[in-house]
Amino acid sequence: MLFPIIMAGGTGTRLWPLSRSNYPKQFIPLCGERSMLQETLLRLKGLAHLPPMVICNEDNRFITAEQIKQLNSEPSLKNAQILLEPVGRNTAPAIALAAFTAVAKGDDPLLLVLAADHVIKNIPAFHAAVATATRLAETGKLVTFGIKADHPETGYGYIRRGAAVEGAVVGTDESYAVAAFVEKPDAVTAQSYLASGEYYWNSGMFLFKASRYLAELKLHRADIYQACEKAVSELTADLDFIRIHKEAFLACPDDSIDYAVMEKTKDAVVVPLDAGWNDVGGFAALWQVATKDAQNNVLRGEVFSHNSHDLYVHSDDKMVATVGVNDLVIVNTKDAVLVAHKDYTQDVKHIVNQLKAAERTEVNFHREVYRPWGKYDSVDNGQRFQVKRITVKPGAKLSVQMHHHRAEHWIVVAGTALVTIDGKEQYLSENQSVYIPITAVHALENPGKVPLELIEVQSGSYLGEDDIVRFSDKYGRV
Repeated sequence: MLFPIIMAGGTGTRLWPLSRSNYPKQFIPLCGERSMLQETLLRLKGLAHLPPMVICNEDNRFITAEQIKQLNSEPSLKNAQILLEPVGRNTAPAIALAAFTAVAKGDDPLLLVLAADHVIKNIPAFHAAVATATRLAETGKLVTFGIKADHPETGYGYIRRGAAVEGAVVGTDESYAVAAFVEKPDAVTAQSYLASGEYYWNSGMFLFKASRYLAELKLHRADIYQACEKAVSELTADLDFIRIHKEAFLACPDDSIDYAVMEKTKDAVVVPLDAGWNDVGGFAALWQVATKDAQNNVLRGEVFSHNSHDLYVHSDDKMVATVGVNDLVIVNTKDAVLVAHKDYTQDVKHIVNQLKAAERTEVNFHREVYRPWGKYDSVDNGQRFQVKRITVKPGAKLSVQMHHHRAEHWIVVAGTALVTIDGKEQYLSENQSVYIPITAVHALENPGKVPLELIEVQSGSYLGEDDIVRFSDKYGRV
């Protein structure tokens, strides 16, 4: 049986300002109504599989859980697991954690390793390739999926194929031994790869038995094997999440599955895949896979365009108009605007590096921040004040907390709030307000059936999010 392992720990910095470390691209609906993580999970429909495991980091755990819950109408996704990495250690250790977790139950499933941020348009072709890979993995092969190249791409690594697998038939269950993994080429080399017909783009998707992967990892990278084995020796359940032994995993070396295992094993096999795949690694790729209008423009949000073509324009909250411009990427979020030529969108990472050096919060956070209880939008701020619009989900409750440096004033604009201040409870409805003094122990809860909307006005000498002392929290954040 297939055990899908969804890798959801990336940061997607080349898609800034849409993608940021605390809300990266896999959680954003970049190519449709659902997020890329959700599309990846829904892509499993039609395959016989166990409930999937999503591997993500601590900061994104509640977003991951919420997006999975939104897919609960799919029976095969109801019991999905979420494994938390205390720190990123690349793909080889992450997959080892999943493999150890699987074999600890006495099973030896086939691990179908997928990235949470890929686009695959032809689902039947993807399923057919998985079927081919399944037959190979059942014989002990370690399978990777090679994307059939249609242009000389310099942004991907490549896989050079070797001899055809015995018995494989081109066009049905075509598969080859892996001759070599090749780094990203220059333009001339990429053109030669395309012309030869012997090279595929490296998709970063894999399929193999859990035991076979662990055996090869132990043979080639015993240090990673041992660290991950120790890390899963103490699994603990925390709400929707599985936690591992943090200190053991911190000692684990950082390495990709390509370097640690696939380049070294004698049993690597590549299955060609032609299914409209794209890793959406930048805005040019996002423009490429999106639906375009008659002027070859991709326009998302309130956008008006005149005498402009080949644009990617995304606006979250403001109207954007273009006149007489071509080949541009224009991204407007609530707190940042990006304007770039499509040929230079890979250089967005240099802006991200500048923001990091300047210690700007925009590199990590959107103005709208998601929490397990809902979200808040920082609509205005000054030297000694900050205004937020807070949304609390039905039945959700913020932690019991206090602040050393700020007072707060809450005004309910929709729904009903249950407010506790220094042990005293009171209900507030629309147009009612309450004041929370500095150092008062307080909590906010939505006891109703509809979202609670309120405006929070903070005032004080320090307004940072780290001025929160939590006394209790239903989401385990104390």
